[in-house]
Formats: sequence, structure tokens, C-alpha cells
Amino acid sequence: MRHSLLILLIYFIVSIPATARPSRASSPDGRLVLEMTDGKLSLSYGGQPVLSLPSVGVTTTTRGHDLRFTRMKSAGTIRVDYQMLAGKRLHCLNQGREYVYTYKDGAGKPLRLVVRLFNDGMAFRYELSDLRDERLVGEQTTYRIAEGTRRWMMRWTDGYEGFFPLSTTGEARNRHWGYPALIEPADGVFALISESNIERRQSASSLKNEGAVTDYVVFPDKNEVALSGEWHTPWRVVIVGSLADIVQSTLVTDLAEPTQLTDTSWIHPGVVSWVYWAYNHGSNDYTIIQKYVDLAVALHLPYVLIDAEWDEMKDGKTIEDAVAYARQKGVRPMIWYNSSVGWINGAPGPKFRLNKPEDREREFAWCERIGVAGVKVDFFSGDNQMNMDYCLDLIQSAARHHLLINFHGATIPRGWQRSYPNLLTTEGVYGAEWYNNVPTFTNRAAVHNATLPFTRNVIGPMDYTPCAFSDSQHPHITSHAHELALTVLFESGLQHLADRPESFLAQPQAVQQFLSQLPVAWDETRLVSGYPGEYAIIARRSGQTWYVAGINGRDEARQFDLTALSSIVTGANDVSCFLDGKEERSWQLNKSATLPTSIHCLPRGGFVLVINH
Repeated sequence: MRHSLLILLIYFIVSIPATARPSRASSPDGRLVLEMTDGKLSLSYGGQPVLSLPSVGVTTTTRGHDLRFTRMKSAGTIRVDYQMLAGKRLHCLNQGREYVYTYKDGAGKPLRLVVRLFNDGMAFRYELSDLRDERLVGEQTTYRIAEGTRRWMMRWTDGYEGFFPLSTTGEARNRHWGYPALIEPADGVFALISESNIERRQSASSLKNEGAVTDYVVFPDKNEVALSGEWHTPWRVVIVGSLADIVQSTLVTDLAEPTQLTDTSWIHPGVVSWVYWAYNHGSNDYTIIQKYVDLAVALHLPYVLIDAEWDEMKDGKTIEDAVAYARQKGVRPMIWYNSSVGWINGAPGPKFRLNKPEDREREFAWCERIGVAGVKVDFFSGDNQMNMDYCLDLIQSAARHHLLINFHGATIPRGWQRSYPNLLTTEGVYGAEWYNNVPTFTNRAAVHNATLPFTRNVIGPMDYTPCAFSDSQHPHITSHAHELALTVLFESGLQHLADRPESFLAQPQAVQQFLSQLPVAWDETRLVSGYPGEYAIIARRSGQTWYVAGINGRDEARQFDLTALSSIVTGANDVSCFLDGKEERSWQLNKSATLPTSIHCLPRGGFVLVINH
């Protein structure tokens, strides 16, 4: 009888389907755990559920259907240690564990799911081999986000220029969402979903929940190339932890390819005087360009951007004249181009100068020869593989000619700023230029500004074009100190200042001096406190100097507690304070020998502290 029971028990064990075998993977500190049960993956942090992935996989024209999990194994540790030229942290370190999940489809063809678990998040990608002129059909990766979960998600647009409103539902008329997507699955636990390391033969992706409202499926944009040999997807990324963990994470660049440039000595981040906010057709007027060059001289800014329509300059002047004027004044000029793949008809120029390889090389060689420092390329047409390859073509060609790059009307950063450090900033944000277009931004800017540090700016540099004390076509109702705080709160390797020259030069000397000395590359970034849409207080260190910026996203005045700052900044004996005055457009400027323990902010107000030892 006992013998028969033993045989029956052995039969039962070996008969359990492979998909029922549980597997467990964890981060080095053990707080982030990925478990598989019945073929479904679930991610938890500190014992709190974060996300479930009820479906994984990719399909091509010949493979990927009817996936069956076969095994999981540990593949060792991952360590990254690298230097950045710009960003939230110049020296980046991270360590994780790698696991490989193997699947077979209905035809017996293998698929590898490679997972990396770091203390601050999870990354995974799919790897395929022995491909023979196949095409990507789609991806089955699904993030399940329960209804009622607080989330801040942007409706997808090809230029990623939208808001991140707080919501607790996935219901919407258009259920197509852009990265990054921030959720709060448990009180004080957050997850930010994005991706990293777009390479050639790949498109970028977004999220769609067109079926079940809870199920957000990864949607790769159109991929036109045939896939042969070995191929993998970009890294799907989920940054996990407290809000401080989210804001301070470098996971997107940790997963990107190391720098591909052997010489980076010519790459210098800096502040830029910028014409468009006040004069959206100003770059065809030589006298207006002179004003912005002269502003850069007065504020000791390294760069000036000559925006669209410089190819139609009036009064017999040319772009060469404008570039020469800037160089004579010791200011490095950057110039604008239409990518000529997005908005073309009715759009400004110059157009069609960068599309063909031979034209691009000739144009960038000319830029280098006349002394242009960098280019801003605008109006791309989305996330598809053609656009991704074109962006890489532009970055690489620009690097050959020692040109900095700023992408506008383009996709969000996905780690290229590490691989190609001449890419110093990217738009991909609803920024201050929208005061120039429609009245929408006036009443929404403060809450939007207080959301961006926890969403869009986490994943990479953001060319929001901050800091306006006067008005464009439509007014702003944020305070002077709020506007100044954005120059520190928002990270960008090229920080374009939006306001007109006379407005900047009318500010107190202390404000002008602040802008003259403003860093744009940071040794360290720390979240002091905040909550998306409510407020944000961030401390950034450049050398021995700390800059602390805070903004109020609410329409009511509030008092900020700064006692937590003393644990970040120690030994301060010289604190310059830029605070709200009694009215929105007034200042309270003072110096102190000690850190303040609290600060009062106006509705939609802000503050900046500059702290020296």
C-alpha cells in the first residue's frame, strides 16, 4: 500500500504543468520581488503588490504564438558604473541581478525574456535568434493596473506634449497612453513605466488599454525593417520605490549603451538665450537676434539659439551674419532645422536639408565651418522605426561635426543621452512655449509643473524652456519665484531661458547673477519632499554648492516644512534666498547664515535657495 502511494505521489509531482511551477527573482536588497505563478508574473516591493503582468511575449510573422514557459535561471549580477556630462547625476552607479526566462511557442521556437532587477526597479526585454526575414507583428506584454489606483498618465501624441492629470481610472475616449506612466499602487509606493535603449531596427512603444480597461498592452510603433539573425526589443522599464527613489533614479540611462563617442571634450552643457517665446518669427530678423546675443553677453550665457525661419532673414542679412555677430561677442550660436518628416506643408524652414545622408553631412560640415555649436531639429512624426533610425543618423552625423543636438517635436528620452552625450536635451513635454499658442496653459501650468518632476523629467533632460517674468501671447499666473525655481527644478543639459531680454535685465541684480551662474549639469539630485501635482522641492548639487528649488502647484498659499533639508545639506553658512514677495510678480530676496526650517509660498508660488559652505 505504501509503495503504491509513493508511486502515485511521484506521478502527481511530475504531472504538474510547467506553467504551474512557481519561480522567484529578487533585487540585491530583496525588497523588489518578481514571482511567477501559473505563467503569470507579479511584481512586489517591500511586500506590497506593485504590478502584475498577466501576459508576456512578442510575435513575428512566423513565431511567438501559444507561448509556453519552460524554465527560469539566474544569470548573475549586473553592475553599471559610468560618467555623464549632464543630467541629474554625473557619476552613476547601479547593481542588479539578471534572470532569463525561456519560453517556446506552439512550433517549438524559443523566446528568451531577460529580466534585470535593481533596487530601484525592473527592466526586461525579449530576445530572438535565428530569424529569417521576419517582421514584428506585435507585443503581448501587459501591465495590469487595477481600477481605483492613483495614476498620472499622458494621452499619447507624436510630440509627447500633453498633461499628466491625476486619475483613478483607465476609462477614456482614446485609450492610448505615452510614457512615462506613474502609478501609486499602495500608499507611498510608486512605479514609473517607461523604456530604454532604442537601437536600429527597433521602434519605440507606448501603452494601449483598448480591451480590458485594467490591461495596458505595450504597443510598438510601426517597424518597417525585416528582422534577420538575432534581434531584441528595447528594455521595458519599471522604476519602483518611494517618490524619492523615482525622482533620483538613473535606471533609464543605466540600461542604455555606453557612450559611443571617443572624444567628448567639445561637449559643454549650458544656458541658452531663446527667441521664440517672445518673438515666434523673430529669427528672420537680424536686429532681434542681436538683442538675444546681447542678452547672453549681459548674463554671461554661453549659448544663443537662432530658431526657425533663419533661412528667410530680412533686410539683406543672412544666417552667416547672425552667427558671426554671436561669435564676435563670445557667444556660441545654435540653429534650428525642420526634420521634414513630420509637419512640412505650411511649416517653417529650413526644410529638407538633413534627410539624405549626403545632404546632412554637407549641411553639418557647413555648420561646423561657420562656427555653429549645435542644432535644434523639430517636427518629427512619431515613434516608428524610421523616426528612431533618423534620430540616430542625426545624432551620429552631428557628433562627427562637433555639433550639440536638441530634439523638438520628438519622442521622449530613452537613454540616448548616455550613448551619445552630444544629445543634451529633448522637448517631449508640454512646456512654456504653449503660452505662445493657446490659452490653456495659464490655469494649468502650476499643477503641471508640480507633476513633471515625478513623471517626464525622471527619464531624461526636458527642454521645457522655463523662466518667464513677463507674458507671451497668453499670461502666466505663476509667481516670479515659481518661474525662477523651474530653472533648477527642471533638468536639461541645454536650459533655454524663455523671457524677452528687457524683462530679464529689469530683474534685481541678484536674480541676474543667479542666472549667470546657473549650472545645468548636476553632481547629485535629491528629492526633499513633494507629491505629484501638489508641490515639489528638489535639491541639486553642483560642486560644493547646493541649489534647492520648490514650487506650489496649488491655488492656495502654503507653508513648506524644510526640516528634512538639514539631513541633505550640512555645514551651510551662506544661504541666498529667492522668495515670493507679497504679490505674484514681486521678490523677497535675502541672505542667511543658516538653513530656513520653513518657507511660505503664494498660490502657484515658489522659492530657490543657493547654499554655500
